[in-house]
Amino acid sequence: MNPGTIGVLGILIMLVLFMTRMPVAYVMTLVGLVGFSVMKSWNGGLNLLSRSFYEAFSSYGLTTIPLFILMGQFAFNSGIGKRLYETAYRFFGSIRGGLAMATIVACTAFGAVCGSSPATAATLATVGLPEMRRYGYDDELSTGTVASGGGLGMIMPPSVVMIVYGILTEQSIGALFVSGIIPAIVMTILYMGCIAIRCRFAPEQGPPGEHFTWKEKIASLKNIADTALCFIVVMGGLFLGVFTPTEAAGIGAFAVLAVSVIRRQLSWQGFVKSLYETLRTSCMVIFLIAGALVFGKFLAITRIPFNTATWVGGLNMPPFMIVAAIAMVYIIGGCIMDALALIMLTIPVFYPIIINIGYDPIWYGVIIVLLTQIGVLTPPVGINVYVVYGVAQGVIGKVPLEKIFKGVIPFLIATIVGIVIMTIFPQIILVLPRLMY
Repeated sequence: MNPGTIGVLGILIMLVLFMTRMPVAYVMTLVGLVGFSVMKSWNGGLNLLSRSFYEAFSSYGLTTIPLFILMGQFAFNSGIGKRLYETAYRFFGSIRGGLAMATIVACTAFGAVCGSSPATAATLATVGLPEMRRYGYDDELSTGTVASGGGLGMIMPPSVVMIVYGILTEQSIGALFVSGIIPAIVMTILYMGCIAIRCRFAPEQGPPGEHFTWKEKIASLKNIADTALCFIVVMGGLFLGVFTPTEAAGIGAFAVLAVSVIRRQLSWQGFVKSLYETLRTSCMVIFLIAGALVFGKFLAITRIPFNTATWVGGLNMPPFMIVAAIAMVYIIGGCIMDALALIMLTIPVFYPIIINIGYDPIWYGVIIVLLTQIGVLTPPVGINVYVVYGVAQGVIGKVPLEKIFKGVIPFLIATIVGIVIMTIFPQIILVLPRLMY
């Protein structure tokens, strides 16, 4: 049996195992180990397994992940999201659909200190859903807004997905972070425009709320001063080269902890919960990376990634059509797989293709994040939808799952529009990293 056939067979077996709900990290590790051992030797396979896991769990670069996760957990458990929401509400709450727009803005701001899509969705669902229910907002609009806005936490730096992409492709994490700022703002504007259009044709879905004076609006900015300071310190120091991404993550986690303690908004239970969730999430992510390393080595010796890249590069197709085909793979794959798992599984195959046809790897990293943002909203995985569904039961009562999925459809369209815009005008993504680096 030739290497290519073994590689294809391994991929098919992996897809079958995914359907059994077996954890993705276990599947990639198992298929990679068995496949490599069949092609080389069992001693070689076991050596690959031990080496890959040691590399993943002893990597200094990967310490960025648990530290940024810890930063996000401190923010999540200390009420930062609530303060961000209150400020955004004072600026946008008085217009039609304004509460939903305020939620989107708060999601983007919270993503600047969190980096996790589900955590952003859970935080703003807890704060925003009761308020939107109180002002007569339709549940379809409110839950769809929170679930979709949570996805903005994936692209606004610091982003765990971008960190993993940078490690796998050996790209600058600092450049990736700065490249996500303008796209995050663009997506925020598109989402707010989506809400405005929706409420124009169905004004009963998002009636206007309270009106605040400019004095009250300006006064509310003090609620986000500490969050802005943390973001400026972390991102500013990173962009100016004062410290590395790992040091930035550590400083950010300490800064958010210090602010939370000074404000007396992080209880001992919240502190312990932050540590527990950080440990659990970090182990899951690093285990995924280790499994992806094993599976990636197996794919490498089958030469499937290289042969695929060569074949696609030889096709008589415009580069944008190749990118469109890859985008469809991510959209479909996001319906059945976790975003991190999908990225780690596909990078070895698609990254060489993107480089061969002349696209910038930083641009590709941002586009991948936007594409996987679709996956957190689409069934059957749709993690953000399930997070909002669970939180809603505790704060406003049960909302049918199909209503939440229906509510995110306009935002999915807006996301696709954003991807098309940034594909046509890649400078939106690349202008800041080129300026800074």
